[in-house]
Amino acid sequence: MEQCCGMQLNNVPKLRARSSHRPNFQLVMYGAVIFDIHTLQDSRRWFRSRSYLSKSSVSVLHPLLSFPGPHPTATPYDADVESLISSAVSKDELAMHTTTLGERLPYNDYTTIDWLHDLVKDNVRHRRHRRGLAHDRRHGSVINRVRVFLWESWDAAQGWVAAALIGIFTASVAFVVDISVVILSDWKEGHCARGMWLNRRECCVSAALNDNEVCDDWIPWGGRSSYEFDLVSYATSYAIYILFALLFGLIAGAVTMTTKTKLPTASPSNSMSNLDLDEKSPAGKTMYMSSGSGIPEIKTLLSGFVIPDFLSPKVLFTKALGATFAVSTGMCLGKEGPFVHISACVGDIVSNLFPKFQSNSAKKREMLAIACSAGLSVAFGAPIGGVLFSYEEISTYFPRRVMWRSFLCSLVAAVCIKALNPMGTGKLVLFETGYGVDYEAVHYLVFVGLGVMGGIYGGIFCRANYLWSKWFRRLKFIRESSPVVELLLVVFITALLQYPNLLIRQTGDVVMEELLVDCSREIPGQVSWLCRQEERADKGVYYAWLISGTLVKLLLTIITFGCKVPSGIIIPSLDAGALFGRMIGQLVPGISPGIFAMVGSAAFLAGVSRMTVSLAVIMFELTGEVNFILPFMVAILTSKWVADAISKDGVYDLAQHLLGHPFLDSDHALDKVRRLDPDVYQPDQGHNNGTMEDLIPPPNTMDEISLFTGPDYRVRKTTLQEKLARLQARGLMDAGLVLVNERGICHGYLPEAELEFALAVLAETETGEDEDEQDGEVDLVDGVVADFVDRSPLTVASRAPVEYAVEMFGKLGLRYLIVVEEETARVVGVVIKKRLLSYLDSLR
Repeated sequence: MEQCCGMQLNNVPKLRARSSHRPNFQLVMYGAVIFDIHTLQDSRRWFRSRSYLSKSSVSVLHPLLSFPGPHPTATPYDADVESLISSAVSKDELAMHTTTLGERLPYNDYTTIDWLHDLVKDNVRHRRHRRGLAHDRRHGSVINRVRVFLWESWDAAQGWVAAALIGIFTASVAFVVDISVVILSDWKEGHCARGMWLNRRECCVSAALNDNEVCDDWIPWGGRSSYEFDLVSYATSYAIYILFALLFGLIAGAVTMTTKTKLPTASPSNSMSNLDLDEKSPAGKTMYMSSGSGIPEIKTLLSGFVIPDFLSPKVLFTKALGATFAVSTGMCLGKEGPFVHISACVGDIVSNLFPKFQSNSAKKREMLAIACSAGLSVAFGAPIGGVLFSYEEISTYFPRRVMWRSFLCSLVAAVCIKALNPMGTGKLVLFETGYGVDYEAVHYLVFVGLGVMGGIYGGIFCRANYLWSKWFRRLKFIRESSPVVELLLVVFITALLQYPNLLIRQTGDVVMEELLVDCSREIPGQVSWLCRQEERADKGVYYAWLISGTLVKLLLTIITFGCKVPSGIIIPSLDAGALFGRMIGQLVPGISPGIFAMVGSAAFLAGVSRMTVSLAVIMFELTGEVNFILPFMVAILTSKWVADAISKDGVYDLAQHLLGHPFLDSDHALDKVRRLDPDVYQPDQGHNNGTMEDLIPPPNTMDEISLFTGPDYRVRKTTLQEKLARLQARGLMDAGLVLVNERGICHGYLPEAELEFALAVLAETETGEDEDEQDGEVDLVDGVVADFVDRSPLTVASRAPVEYAVEMFGKLGLRYLIVVEEETARVVGVVIKKRLLSYLDSLR
């Protein structure tokens, strides 16, 4: 028998017949094992391959599986709905908010999962297996007892095995990306005489140096005379550097464009096209899946929302390839953020190999949180920092078992990347320093000063990048042209400004490595350009290069972050802080300037990202300087406080606002609600006084989503179809029907996606029956549709504080919450997570 997402279609009557206690059975059936509606979005090919499902049936099963077809039209909706639309929604998103049926909420391209029901689902799965195995243990042979022991051991070990596999595969992808970046980035300046595929370090590792302390085997494009200033040679090298950067940028942009995707929206299926709905098909949101760092999107995923195809194998390949060429351009971006996205893609692929995780959306998100730790581990050689980064910056749900498995995943990834040795150093520490000196108490003043400057840098960057994205990318020329045009423009400006400054000409990780060098430990005959500048009596020119490098990095990072290309913000921020810290270090006698470059880099990154604990650990793992953990902590905390005073949100939070990704941050949400002023927020302005009444939908919306069961709890099938079609016409895939009796008391809740699936099952089971029978009544107490009704939805009183909703959605992971009247328990509203987010956005 073919199965559909863990459910045998013709087993529904059998399962129903076995139930003796209807309320408990309904919870089990909905929350446990019939099917996982969220896995349907990844099953389009599977459904098409099944002979017993027609094309129209596939369209009915889930909105994400619908086929292209004609859609109804629509007219503008009432003006009172405008107050419910977030001010952060773009014009394209505002265009989607047009319907004659009630209202449209923001984020209508995203579906949500229900953490609570997924928890029940996994527990029921485990109990069902244990009941069967317990019978074998009591009555079976020794072989059966061994089989029971093996199953229990394997079920407990699956998470650990998956974590180890994720670490191995993530390290393998990172190894390929790292060695490719080193080779391609060196091509911008020259090539090795012993082979084009050798980077500069490998080419010169055993080569003799000439009188100018330059490797003879490395040949610049402008000729050997370019080691000394020669105008023709310099101009030739300059031009080739720019051309290579543009070529790499073009490839990176073209690869990213292949992942252009329009997020699906719900629309009436073909089988319901005969309904008279004056509706327009809602427009989908366009995303480039492999652009950016991917961290804002991953935060949205781990908070319980769904972004289809964001973690697919295609995105994994294009992200790795695009990041390779994007970093090789020399733009102010890093591969560390993309590595987190790559690791999440690997985590999704590996978790799909285990049915325990594949069929449970909440369990799969635990594996994604585990996978993110491997991304930072291979990026910086910081296994502990990777675990803390996933906990502090990425995850909204991080129980102890996830932390333990993250520790294993990060450890395996670090072991593999050290063994593969992509950088050729044989060490895990990426920027090993070994200054060999200690700091004095007076130096804490300098560390605090670096923290203040880092906070100012971070606050300015976040505000400037936000304003730049809102202004520049809305210019007619940029808006109407391909994103590759903007990318090439940024690449050209970057190459033009960075090449003259030797401090920032290389890629970001090379720049960071050179800025942290301790000149007192340099080997004679191999002194770097930076150390030769610091040996001069007159350092005016050197100071100019440091100051201009810091400003150029700030400017270029502002205009680069947000381009449609794989990119991260970590390395550019570290570079800017190291440049500034190195300059400050010239003014402090008796201590290596590299120490202040190291602390400054941490301060600047803290100002941009607002990371704290994880960043402090990453920095001492990155440099190997455990003795400087206190300066790191001082600078990081100071930077965060200053940056928060300038701009409340960090770069990843602002990126979520700009990209329109939904995310519920309980702390920020409670802070907004706490600031409610009864004298400002009045009922006639769409708000009450911070109670659940603020979240009650308008009357016309409640009419759409209410289903009156009648005294016998039966409704006509056509009524369900009409209700479903009207919900789909709104384009909001997370809506549902609240079942109420004649007294207005809640009888249950039937989510939209589950209703679709139930009607599809009815259509299959009723094939061949008369039309009169197919249009008959549906039993909401006993039957196929009844099996998908949630009999125990959580409810809250209408006069309860709105903080209740924030905490329940944030900590329980709900999809919906029923609002009832205090005195009568009559249903007065239904709140879904998107409505709560819309309300919180209106308080911004």
